[in-house]
Amino acid sequence: MASPKQRSAAKKNIRKAQQKWRSMTKREHSLAQPEGRRRKLPGTTGKGKFYRIEVRPKGEFATFRNQDLGKSGGLERLAGKRRSGSWDTVSFLVSKKGAHVDKHGHLKIDDPKMRTALKQIRGRVTHVKGDVFRAHPRRNIPENEKPTLAQRRAQRKNIKKAQRARWKK
Repeated sequence: MASPKQRSAAKKNIRKAQQKWRSMTKREHSLAQPEGRRRKLPGTTGKGKFYRIEVRPKGEFATFRNQDLGKSGGLERLAGKRRSGSWDTVSFLVSKKGAHVDKHGHLKIDDPKMRTALKQIRGRVTHVKGDVFRAHPRRNIPENEKPTLAQRRAQRKNIKKAQRARWKK
């Protein structure tokens, strides 16, 4: 049986704890829990079916869409929409069946179709954590340098096709 002094001390301690708890943010609540800091993020455990190649930071985007490139389950593109309304690639998801990690920690893509789709990536694909890798996006071409040589070539080719189609009529 607790003494009156112990009961009043317990009530006082409970009031202090409640006051402290009310002043904390949701994040501070979760950090104060003894079970652990937070759940494991997707891809960090290394147990998934895909390797994730991050091209741009996720914080630049407001909403996201997943797109299959080629057959399903092989290569996927995670597209993000910026607050300005423009879309861009956030990351690629490469099936573990079509790629492997070499001894230096670089991701090597075995499947030739997947390799051609990933021409948007420049430089090495380096390991970050678990199944997560990081790479650089292709170079941003300023408007004053456009049309590029490749764009002019494609335009000429398209114009020739259109002219041939008109002559056939």
